[in-house]
Order: sequence, then structure tokens, then C-alpha cells
Amino acid sequence: MKQNTETWMGIRGVIKLYEKMLKRVCTEHHLTVIEADVISFLQNNPEKDTAADIVELRMLSKGAVSKAVESLIQKSLLDRRPDQQDRRRIHLILKPEAGPVTESIESVQDEFWDMVLEGFTEEELEGYARFRKKLLNNIDRAMEIEGKKEYEA
Repeated sequence: MKQNTETWMGIRGVIKLYEKMLKRVCTEHHLTVIEADVISFLQNNPEKDTAADIVELRMLSKGAVSKAVESLIQKSLLDRRPDQQDRRRIHLILKPEAGPVTESIESVQDEFWDMVLEGFTEEELEGYARFRKKLLNNIDRAMEIEGKKEYEA
């Protein structure tokens, strides 16, 4: 049982550290954490560029993402483009003005990974990559099973 608590505390600690570091970007560029998160998501996932993608993959509320998108558009950091095949589908495009923000986010991400992976050998990092891949595959499979159970209920 203690191992479970430590694992959850560790996961939460990683998230809190990253959010704390990301707040420096927010302060520097006058953004909320959700706005920085939206920019970061679009920067790192160019093939996933709709508000629905952000809601689903970042597990943020639809309202929070909508509010952040509107604010980023008002700040001239983000633009909307209707899909060519489905006009109901709206793509979110980072504008060139977002460049300084994305550079700051990338710098924070590099610093974050340098901090949390400090002292690991190449062999340990390779083991971590294998572990992470298996863990994420197990999570995906479990989510599929749970989704089917919900659907059947």
C-alpha cells in the first residue's frame, strides 16, 4: 500500500514541479497556466490541433480550453482555421507572434527534463523508455476495456 501512495505522490510531484516551472513563462508573457498549456500542446502536437483534441488528450475542461483559446486569439497568439472538408471542425494555428512564448516553453521543458533525469545513466534511461512504453500500452489497453464496460452498462 505504501508503494501506491508513493507512486501517486511522485506523479503529483512531477506535475506540480512542471506547473511551477511553467508559471515563469506565464509571468514573463502574461498568460494563464491553461493558456501556456494550450500553446505548449499545439507546439508539441501539430497533428492534434483542435480544441476537442486538447480537451481529450490534456484532460482539461471544455470551458477552460474554450476560454484560453479565446484569450489567446485576443492576444494575437492563436488563429482559427475551418477544416477544408468539414467546416464544423476548427483548427487552431499558432501565429508567428507566439514564437517567443514557444521558445520560453521549450526552454522550461528542457530544464525540467534535465532536472528530473539528472544522474541517470544511458542504460537507465533506455530502461525507463522501455518501461514507459509498456506502461502506456497497458494504460491504453485498460482504457479501452473500461470504455467498453461503460458502453455496455
